[in-house]
Amino acid sequence: MDNIKIVVNAAVDLAEKLEAIAIIISGDDSIECPQTNIPIYHTARRAKSFIDHLVATSKGKEDKNKEISDRVVQQAGGKVSHIENVSAIEFMTGNLDEGLVVGLVETKDSHAIVVHNLTDNQLVKSLRECEERIRPDIMRAILKIAFDISNTGREGKQVGTAFILGDEEEVLLRSHQMILNPYSGHSSEKRDVLEKNNWESIKEFAQLDGVFVVSEEGKMESAGRYLDVDARGIELDKGLGGRHVSAAAITRDTVSIAITVSETGGVIHIYMDGKELINIESTEKTSYRQN
Repeated sequence: MDNIKIVVNAAVDLAEKLEAIAIIISGDDSIECPQTNIPIYHTARRAKSFIDHLVATSKGKEDKNKEISDRVVQQAGGKVSHIENVSAIEFMTGNLDEGLVVGLVETKDSHAIVVHNLTDNQLVKSLRECEERIRPDIMRAILKIAFDISNTGREGKQVGTAFILGDEEEVLLRSHQMILNPYSGHSSEKRDVLEKNNWESIKEFAQLDGVFVVSEEGKMESAGRYLDVDARGIELDKGLGGRHVSAAAITRDTVSIAITVSETGGVIHIYMDGKELINIESTEKTSYRQN
């Protein structure tokens, strides 16, 4: 039995003993697992880091050993963070509940098994803060839409947009329509974000300038809305545009939550109380696979 098969069998055995909620494989998509009732997710190998391209030097033996050790640590560290992030994304989009996740990590030089408790995941903790204001099912529906927009765009083009959730009366008072509101006059059912049949129209309207306003009950109040906010005092990473700044500012001035999708890079940002709670790359989404 080759080494990788032994490691895979050990990972599945450990997951079953721990009653893990999922197994996440980060590495070669040809890795096969033995039969198990535990859901298995696969996440593609991330781009090689610069450490993979280091060339051999004439360092002494101790320096070379340290270089090898540092390389393994850096590669494995990045992969472990990747496992934690994809676990959090699956939780955010409703595919996983809280519990233990077993990860199988493959780097250029080695394989490792990691155990991650989603309850302790910082992204999950931050999401819980948001869910004190917005119902979890509504948060997860909007996040699913946001990840889909980030991953696929519309008609082959990347799309950036923002969703402002909750405290809709105050948000509407502090904003105005840039275009005719496409949701005006529509029934509650046609504006419900929990109805998957409405998601395609939401993704279509995401191409419009402005933001979406979503009520606490999960109803689309408006699209193409312009936020009339004073963004002074809002501190975000350099490179984030006006949509992110105004989205953060509206959460400072109201008790809303903002979810933005970057047009470049497809990063999802979540803001509350004028500050960024979460930013995560949608490319860390996994594909579900059950052997």
